[in-house]
Order: sequence, then C-alpha cells, then structure tokens
Amino acid sequence: MKSKTILPADTYTVINKTVIHDGDRKLVSMLYQPIIGYTAVSLYFTLLDDLDKSELMSHDLTHHHLMATMQLKLDDIVVAREKLEACGLLKTYFKAGNINQYVYLIYSPMSAHEFLTHPILNVVLYNNLGKKEYERIVSYFKVPHINLKEYEDITSSFDQVFTSVHGSAIDGNNEIRRKESGYPSLEKSIDFNMLISSIPSSMVHERCFSKEAKELINSLSFTYQLDTLAMQGLVRDSLNEKGFIDKALLRKNAREYYQFEHAGDLPTVIYNKQPEYLKKPMGDHSKWAKMVYAFENLTPYQFLKAKYKGAEPTDRDKRLIENLLIDQKLNPGVVNVLISYVLKINHEQLKKSYVETIAGQWKRLNIETVEDAMRIAEKEHKKLKKLAEKSKTKASAKVKKETSLPAWFDKTLENEETTPEEEEELNQILKELV
Repeated sequence: MKSKTILPADTYTVINKTVIHDGDRKLVSMLYQPIIGYTAVSLYFTLLDDLDKSELMSHDLTHHHLMATMQLKLDDIVVAREKLEACGLLKTYFKAGNINQYVYLIYSPMSAHEFLTHPILNVVLYNNLGKKEYERIVSYFKVPHINLKEYEDITSSFDQVFTSVHGSAIDGNNEIRRKESGYPSLEKSIDFNMLISSIPSSMVHERCFSKEAKELINSLSFTYQLDTLAMQGLVRDSLNEKGFIDKALLRKNAREYYQFEHAGDLPTVIYNKQPEYLKKPMGDHSKWAKMVYAFENLTPYQFLKAKYKGAEPTDRDKRLIENLLIDQKLNPGVVNVLISYVLKINHEQLKKSYVETIAGQWKRLNIETVEDAMRIAEKEHKKLKKLAEKSKTKASAKVKKETSLPAWFDKTLENEETTPEEEEELNQILKELV
C-alpha cells in the first residue's frame, strides 16, 4: 500500500495493544535494532512514552510533536515508522480530513526464542552482526542448563493444593489487556497451487501444508530469494516418513542452497524502494517524468531484470547491487540511475570498479533523489568528455565515438516524443511495476 503524504500538523493517537515489560525494551534494543536501526527503535520508545499514565492510549498529538521530541525531519520519521511496521512492532491506520489523522497501534516484540528461530529475522540478525556478536547475543538469552537427572520432581499439582466448591458464576474477561506480539508479514507469496500439485499426493500427508508450514515456506522464499520452482525441490527433500515437512530440515536445506549459490554468504535485507519523500510529485506525463517514475518505483533487482529483458540477472551483478545499497548506502532509485548510466556508456557491462567509483562520488555529493542522480550523471559525463577532448589522447577518441547515452542526456524531454525503440524499452521496464 502506498504511503500517504504526511504533514507536521497531521495528528496521531497511540494505542497500546499489549503489555510492555522492561525485558521487552531489551529485546527491541538487542534483537531488532541491528536490523531496523537506532532511529526506528527510538521512534518505538517515543511512541510508548506518549501513552497516558495507565499506558493504554495517548492524547491526540501532532507530528510536529514527534519532530521536536526526536529532533528529526518528518521524512526520517516516516521511514522509521515503515521499518517498525515491516517488523510487526507497529500498525498504522489513516483517516483523511482537513487535518489528517493517524492511529498507531503498538505491539510487543517477539520473545527471544521466537525471534532467534524466525526464518527471516534470525538470518538477517546473524548477517548484520557477524558470527561473534551474534553468538554473544544468543548466549545472553540462553537458559542455564542444570542436570536434574539425579533429582526427583516433587512439585505440587493444583488439585493437590486446592479443592473446588460451590461459588458464584462470572462472565469471561475478554477485555483484559494481554501481551500481544507483532510479526513481520509478507505481501507476496509462493504459488502454492503449483507447488502442491508438483508433489505426488502419495508423498504428503493431507495436512502437510498447514498454515504454519505455508508461512515458513513463504518466509524462507523471501529470505533466500527462492522462487516456486526452487522451493518445490527443497520441500520434497524435506518431507519425513509421515508425509509432513521437517521444518528444521527445510530451513537447513534452504540455507545451504543459498550459500552454495552465493559462495557461502548469507542474505540480509534492505530498505529496497526509493523512500516516498524523495520521489517526484505525480502529475507530469512527459517522457522525463516516465523515466523518473520507473527509476523511483522499481527495486534495483526489478530494474536490472527488466534490462536483462526479463531474464534472471547474474549473481555477480546482484552482489554488486547489494553492495551499492548496503555498503555504499545509496537510495534504490539512485542505484537504478547508476545502473542505467553505466550500462549505456559501457557497452551494456557493469564493471565493478567503475560502478563503485561513481557510487563513491555520488555518496560524497549526497545524491539522494532520482532527478539529482540523472543531472549529476549528465554533468560528470560532459566534464569527462571535455577533459578528454583537451588532452587529445586515446581516451578522447573513445569518448568522441560514444553515441549510446541515456535518453535524458542533452535533451529537453518535457515535450519530446519517444522513439519506438525507447518506448518499447520504457514499457518493458514499467511492466515490472504491474
């Protein structure tokens, strides 16, 4: 669902859907923060602090209050909020009006056991922290093991201590607060009709694909970037003699499959689309605007796949993109512009050293928006060409011969018609948004 435009005067109310203990704050700081970052965690605690004395609900507050309290731009607060939503710690409801109203529902973090066995969050935590720091956190939450083999269990049962006698009847207390944890949800899922039909019915129990099993399969497919075809083989290899999925074995098989394909590495997650506040406002239908829209609304993976004419990009190119997003911390839309630029001027090749040199320069120049990236690419290319022409070297001749440049170079695109070839390429890219 597309984010709503938000203003400092827009109001919000916080509703506590759970019971938060001191231990929950430690869970958020130790387990969630390495994934969603300090700003998102700070927002979570700030919203909790907005609750009234009974810790049930806040008064109506403005987003300017959040900006002043956290000393952050509203754009940064929105990104932090979306990260909380993605991890299940927050749900957001919106009501339009003269002054827009938001309701933020706060949820507890998962228990340490749930988090450290979650098929997405656990893998990402390990990859973000590294082996040594991850093991330190796991050891913190481990229950001390005491050998009770030589001891006798003499614990009293309830009926040994109490007796039931006649008393008054009471109604159930359905409105009592209880601990309610939030869990990450996924928008896209595996094609289970295809997956199930591909496995002979004689191999599976009729209750094999339970809701829990499907959730695990979906989570593993997201974490390890597996399509339905890849999951078919992994599920078949993970069936036990009773026809049920051995969940531990499926996790192991998915992890090993990914590591085999990626030289032993494990995946992580990234904020994978251009943030809404850095996008160009809608309303312009020029060729330039269409190009900006495509760069802003596709993930770098989708964009690169479109440039591959729908084929799967190579692992090398995908790792290069991950580096730009994670290590260089470029925004996704900016990465798309960089990919387009380098492919056009470098004979459809993504040379790692060349790409990273440009990425480093754009990071130092604080290039955050698609339009800024397009303009700096044109500016730098003109500068390079001018220097080459002055030096009259082989590089000069090479630059002069360049005729294949991105469509935004040296053109006024607001009223320009696209060529059939450009229109076909643009339509192919925009198909990824459907």
